[in-house]
Amino acid sequence: MTSLQNKIDFTVLIKVSNANPNGDPLNGNRPRTTYTGQGEISDVCLKRKIRNRLQDMGEAIFVQSSDRSDDGYTSLSERASGNIVNFKSNEDYAAKACEKWIDVRTFGQVFAFKGKDKKEGVSVPVRGPVSVHHAVSCSPVDINTMQITKSVNGEPGEKKSSDTMGTKHFVEFGLYRMKGSINVQLAEKTGFSQEDAELFKEALRTLFINDASSARPDGSMEVISVYWWRHNNKIGQYSAAKVHDSLKIRLRDGVLIPTCVEDYEIGIEALPGLEPEIIAGI
Repeated sequence: MTSLQNKIDFTVLIKVSNANPNGDPLNGNRPRTTYTGQGEISDVCLKRKIRNRLQDMGEAIFVQSSDRSDDGYTSLSERASGNIVNFKSNEDYAAKACEKWIDVRTFGQVFAFKGKDKKEGVSVPVRGPVSVHHAVSCSPVDINTMQITKSVNGEPGEKKSSDTMGTKHFVEFGLYRMKGSINVQLAEKTGFSQEDAELFKEALRTLFINDASSARPDGSMEVISVYWWRHNNKIGQYSAAKVHDSLKIRLRDGVLIPTCVEDYEIGIEALPGLEPEIIAGI
């Protein structure tokens, strides 16, 4: 493994068409929005998709979805205790966890589990080098609601009654911007390597593969491009804020309500000595 030597900032542009990218359970599962009407996708939701992609790529994942478990464990504590044994200290425990699972050495993890006698256990925090912001749409989004009905009986012998009403909510169109950074100093502590960074970049590029559902039909969520800034030192040539702000996105003249990516002008403001790698999404 090659140790990471360069700070990295990244931005991902995501197109949403007639899909619910991230429903809010406290608001009838409507797509998340800000008070100004812009669409949101939480960082937790994005990290779940990244973990799924890394798992599809053959990497060991600690925080697995219950429906995607590939090692037979049904809880995090079982997975931890089944894989990390004979550790000498909290530092040794963290090192073994980082070596075993890519999502631990990427995002970090808090290992706080009780022992069998509920008196002894572990409490080990691991701080990860990769930070992922929540994604926010570049313009306010329109949310449509569709009524749905049930036209069959759920149980045998049920009398046919009036159809059960339900609702589905979806964003008509939205261009979302997701930002993030990779900290070299923390990468050195967790063992996050240059090879891990390349795997992570590929996971971003292919973020919505195997992610289709009734709320997100296949093709309704798409990564347009990944912007990958690789600095020439460990702390960065510019602050992450300046780097992310160098990606300029604005509506084209005369466009009031965007309906496609082409309704936006997307450009890069030059930062001397720092050019982004631009990777098209799949």
